Amino acid sequence: MAATESAVRADSHPLLTPRWQLSRQNPVMSEDLIVLRPEGLYCPAGDFHIDPWRPVARAVITHGHADHARSGSGVYHCAAPGSALLQHRLGADAVIEGHAYGSRLALGAAQVSLHPAGHILGSAQVRVEVGHQVWVVTGDYKREADPTCTGFEVVECDTLITEATFALPCYRWPAIEQTVDDILAWWDRCSRDQVPAVLFCYALGKAQRLLAELARRVDRPVYLHGAMLTLVELYRAAGVAMLPTAAVSEQARARDFAGELILAPPSAAASPWMRRFAQASTAFASGWMLIRGNRRRRGYDRGLALSDHADWPALIDTIRASGARRVLATHGNTDALVRHLNETGIAAETLRTDYGGEE
Repeated sequence: MAATESAVRADSHPLLTPRWQLSRQNPVMSEDLIVLRPEGLYCPAGDFHIDPWRPVARAVITHGHADHARSGSGVYHCAAPGSALLQHRLGADAVIEGHAYGSRLALGAAQVSLHPAGHILGSAQVRVEVGHQVWVVTGDYKREADPTCTGFEVVECDTLITEATFALPCYRWPAIEQTVDDILAWWDRCSRDQVPAVLFCYALGKAQRLLAELARRVDRPVYLHGAMLTLVELYRAAGVAMLPTAAVSEQARARDFAGELILAPPSAAASPWMRRFAQASTAFASGWMLIRGNRRRRGYDRGLALSDHADWPALIDTIRASGARRVLATHGNTDALVRHLNETGIAAETLRTDYGGEE
């Protein structure tokens, strides 16, 4: 985001004009525990940012995806299971402090704790308490069980800042067992036809979840694009059981990979790397694949509706379970969610941020 855009945004939105005064010694708060600054979400009482998109002195990070974990800050606080991923993302020189889920961290006048978000390994919601007021920032989250990460924990609060990536009533995820059945049937068909099965998925979170879910049903090796190798090994080091894997780059150039399953990031689909897989059948695992038109536009042979974000029912259930009297929805289909919540008696507004969804 350009600096001028941030300035206009902060000046024009009623939620973004802080109603507090901050001195070097004593931050004096209004009712808003978290406000939007040019650097990102900011807690004046604790003098820290949550998932800032510009370098800051003190950052609390929900998870290791690039739109939430950006380099250059002085110190990073995260959930302990995600420390290694964050170090890999930010580099060896980044100062990272990992905290157990649920443990309290005093930052200025704020009490901060991290709670499982169920999105990827080490993902967390950020709970901020000042006085008698509690705010929660969900980061990205899902409610489905996932063998690669700790399951989502409902955290009660007064104000909830929630993602809204798939906040439309049409987004309702099929059971993971059905998706795994579809993958195995497609893989078996490719084996019979003696063609490679190239499954495109995101390198951090989705690839590992697929390998772990498949490991519950079969014991067959899977071949990986180079962008996934280190991330998969970081998950293994964390104790996540997955199918055996090998690097495509380490196989003989003449190998045709007939009948084999290959995982690759979406960016590889139109790259020279795909020349190794003559006559391959292709698939893409993403929440967007629930809409058939998306699969046709992207040119995949098969679309698999699998997301690491909450679907519409999970979003509504989570908001209601939190007990929040006020909801700020960010990144995604915020308008539909805000309208629905207001119509059902929960005060809701859109909070525009630089976070991405499932791209």
